[in-house]
Amino acid sequence: MAHTCIHWFRKGLRLHDNPALIAALRDCKELYPVFILDPFLHNKTSVGLNRWRFLIGALKDLDCSLRKLNSRLFVLRGKPEDVFPTLFNQWKVTKMTYEFDTEPYSLSRDKTVTTLAKDHGVEVIYKISHTLYDIERIIEENNGKAPLTYTRMQAIVKTLGPPKRPIPAPTIEDMKDVSTPCFKKHEEEYGLPTLKELGHNTSTLFEEKFPGGEQEALRSLDEHMQRTGWVCSFEKPQTSPNSLSPSTTVLSPHVTFGCLSARTFWWRLTEVYQGKKHSDPPVSLHGQLLWREFFYTASVGVPNFNKMEGNPVCTQVDWDTNPEYLAAWREARTGFPFIDAIMTQLRQEGWIHHLARHAVACFLTRGDLWINWEEGQKVFEELLLDGDWALNAGNWQWLSASTFFHQYFRVYSPVAFGKKTDKNGDYIKKYLPLLKKFPAAYIYEPWKAPHSVQQAAGCIVGKDYPRPLVEHEVISKKNIQRMKLAYAKRSTDSESPSKKQGVKRKQPSVADLMKKKEKKK
Repeated sequence: MAHTCIHWFRKGLRLHDNPALIAALRDCKELYPVFILDPFLHNKTSVGLNRWRFLIGALKDLDCSLRKLNSRLFVLRGKPEDVFPTLFNQWKVTKMTYEFDTEPYSLSRDKTVTTLAKDHGVEVIYKISHTLYDIERIIEENNGKAPLTYTRMQAIVKTLGPPKRPIPAPTIEDMKDVSTPCFKKHEEEYGLPTLKELGHNTSTLFEEKFPGGEQEALRSLDEHMQRTGWVCSFEKPQTSPNSLSPSTTVLSPHVTFGCLSARTFWWRLTEVYQGKKHSDPPVSLHGQLLWREFFYTASVGVPNFNKMEGNPVCTQVDWDTNPEYLAAWREARTGFPFIDAIMTQLRQEGWIHHLARHAVACFLTRGDLWINWEEGQKVFEELLLDGDWALNAGNWQWLSASTFFHQYFRVYSPVAFGKKTDKNGDYIKKYLPLLKKFPAAYIYEPWKAPHSVQQAAGCIVGKDYPRPLVEHEVISKKNIQRMKLAYAKRSTDSESPSKKQGVKRKQPSVADLMKKKEKKK
């Protein structure tokens, strides 16, 4: 039977290593590549302007690639459960394919849409390609629980063997018997919206440092893979949080949006490593992809993973509610130049180094301001180009010493940490030009500068630049004691989360497994 098929793009905004798209082309006469701007996911509250720009760039690139195959992208707006029934009837659809997604909202959305599809006689096929492995398989291998240590994760992955190899993008040959109907009003009804059409004020945008799209992702990957010595010696903790240009690959936004397949990245690294001495996980580039897998697995195996309450592996902490402190942190007004420079870079560019994230997350939570990590999670979700539900929740729990990491007495100094890699404060001068005339001796602590130095620098602390919100040396010691109490309470309430291995899942029945197998075919 020749199908009329919708391939539903969500993440996975690429043609390479897209098994669900290839499944769509099998026995297909008409193909409709669809992307839906879902108000739950694509809104102004949880998606910042830089993320919107990246998404629109990625969709434009995808449409361009599809047009080279004599197809095109259909962009619609609305809730998927409202949009699809109309499309099924209008286009006489018989098959739909998509890439599997593990986020709670996605799972519930996909269940609803799959039921609607079946009611309309539409066959549904999904494929796993957003992660290196089938996450459920990792959990099954660990006796039905998510591994909560990286070492355990590595052991399980070792038994599974290397990830599947990526598959090539479809060619014009693959499309020879497939057509995509072209409507007169295509641009009007299904065209790509601009940021202005979506109601965004683009006058606040800075230069786009990291454009979105599959072609840009593959170009950047090629560029990095040519630096074989750098790739082989890469160790994440040795990279600088405050270099003036990124000291890492910045491929993470492309992996988040699926412009770059994680498996393609993995196997390209394997090729570079071949026959050479190289760094190993957890610090190597392979190690970074395994960290991603680790947090994805935890997010599937742990209930309420993005919250403190109801999260069985998260330490329950009596965080303060302080809207003024939170706003000052978010808006780069803490009075600590290193912290404020990082938060300025985040807002302007949509990306900050991994260790810079460590510094500002520790500062907001257990280090200085004692604010719930969930608040920081929301800000990162909005502003980071690579804001990813599982990684964001996992890293905030880690950095607030709530889950995974338990050495709460190790606190990042908002002064000394930045000095280690940038004594002169060039990074601060770049993102906080107001402070650029301060001498190196005071650039990290301008409040300590004599009044004459502040005057000469043209910046008076307390007037032109804020005084520090807190006294770090005093508050960090107090917070260590508060954390100690939270840990003591946790150990009396239950066994230590560090000893737990996630929450055991109900074993699937044979019927469930058969059903799963049927869906994946």
